[in-house]
Amino acid sequence: MRKYCGFVSKEDLGKELTLYGWVDFLRDVGNLKFIILRDREGIVQIVADKGKIKEEVFSIVKSLGLEDCIKIKGEVVLRDEKNINPKMKTGEVEVLLKEIEILSKSETLPFTIEEDVKAQENLRFQYRYLDLRRKKMQEVLKLRHLALQKTRNYLSEKGFWEIETPILTKSTPEGARDFLVPSRLQKGKFYALPQSPQLFKQLCMVAGIDRYFQIARCFRDEDLRADRQPEFTQIDIEASFINEEFIFDLIEGLLIELFSLIDLKIEKNFPRLKFKEAMEKYGTDKPDLRIPLEIKNLKENLSENTYCINFPKPNFSRKELDLLKERAEKEKLKFSYIKWEGDFPKSNLINIYGEEKIKNLKNYLNTDNQDLTIVVSGENSLKFLGEIRIEKGKEKGFFIEGFKPLWIFDFPLLEWNDEEKRWDPCHHPFTSPTEDTLNFLEKEPEKVKARAYDIVLNGYEIGGGSIRINKSNVQRRLFNVIGISEEKAKEKFGFLLEAFKYGAPPHGGIAMGFDRIVMLLAGLQSIRDCIPFPKTTAGTCLLTSSPSEVEEKQLKELGIKLE
Repeated sequence: MRKYCGFVSKEDLGKELTLYGWVDFLRDVGNLKFIILRDREGIVQIVADKGKIKEEVFSIVKSLGLEDCIKIKGEVVLRDEKNINPKMKTGEVEVLLKEIEILSKSETLPFTIEEDVKAQENLRFQYRYLDLRRKKMQEVLKLRHLALQKTRNYLSEKGFWEIETPILTKSTPEGARDFLVPSRLQKGKFYALPQSPQLFKQLCMVAGIDRYFQIARCFRDEDLRADRQPEFTQIDIEASFINEEFIFDLIEGLLIELFSLIDLKIEKNFPRLKFKEAMEKYGTDKPDLRIPLEIKNLKENLSENTYCINFPKPNFSRKELDLLKERAEKEKLKFSYIKWEGDFPKSNLINIYGEEKIKNLKNYLNTDNQDLTIVVSGENSLKFLGEIRIEKGKEKGFFIEGFKPLWIFDFPLLEWNDEEKRWDPCHHPFTSPTEDTLNFLEKEPEKVKARAYDIVLNGYEIGGGSIRINKSNVQRRLFNVIGISEEKAKEKFGFLLEAFKYGAPPHGGIAMGFDRIVMLLAGLQSIRDCIPFPKTTAGTCLLTSSPSEVEEKQLKELGIKLE
């Protein structure tokens, strides 16, 4: 009978089991040799007793090395009471060895396979198959699998169909750079790997599919960060005849299901913040609500473009404050602070605004004695204070453990690109303007609001979506405002505009960053640690040494010449 090592238990007493796995640990006590055997489900102790097995079997045991891949047969017995290991799931039993076969010997490892691995990340990525043998990594992969399973079951029960869309598609401007794939059969032409299935899922709505989802692989040729990869997985969702409330309810239910995987209960009806309110209170549209500190606008109290954040009874050194001032000044900001000490606040702002104005701030900010208020003036004050809120909020002990999801909505539809002197979509060019601001589209684009929404968790945007445009004339108007000519629109998006002529239903959806969600569920700091075979921050795969050069013959077949 075959069984996983981690599943061996007292229910198997007296049974002869066949186990496969890797040698995790070896211990020699003369005529007794102990093997800790490991597979994906855990470990179990194997006992080789020289007096009870054949000499050749004992010789094989003596020749074993760490990470040898072996097969054993043996009888499950209870451990002596004094030898029970409560730290092991299988610690009450052991397996008396009868037969052993070395399936594959292991050479000396480039690093030790242990939970607190000492190897540098690049070495772990180069030998990722060894890194994935670690219990922690396998637990993450299992969590990833279970999260996918939960997602599929949840959406299927809600009436969604899983539909696959093309990987080889058309290059369209969606914000990031495309990965291009040359065509051999049509030299000089290229496919693009999809940045998202956006256009195809909208066409599914035109097709009357009504409710679509896909666990989609997406590709973006952009600079990498801790939570970005050139290829990633997203939970892609689209539905017809819906509004924002449908998406909010759907996604909150999905996240409740996913959080149950780590035995955490979260309640529905997540907080909601308008984009402008989020920026003014937290200096970002991805606020981490685990830090209960807010930015306050001092326009009415002191002057225009002046903001502050109050730290209740913190322990700031003079050096820390000087470093913050230096950092602010590099960003062309004026930096000050107020130490609240009874009726006599200490601050150089008294010289500028007078003692009475500074004292009046105490009630407005609801400060207490020994509080410290940091005050910043200038164009990028909100961004600066948003960063300080996170950094110092964590450092000074204002951080509250847990998960704090929220919705951000009421985004502007467009933002001005000063470098290229044009309007760009804040999300993508298929997002519907709100009905009450659509009339401003051509003359005052900055006033147009989007029917867009982001779901944010602990300072990370884990999903974003919108109600889409479903009318050709509105889509053409938006293309025109963002500088896509009628000719270019026809070339890039003609198939979509054509489809909208044939009764396109109102529709909307969302894309959830699956890797990022797993990262947060697993308590990791980087999505690289929850992706089986990730790329480095330079976009390279150290395991396979890609991207790599190709033979001249291949380039010639594709009609490509390198310069």
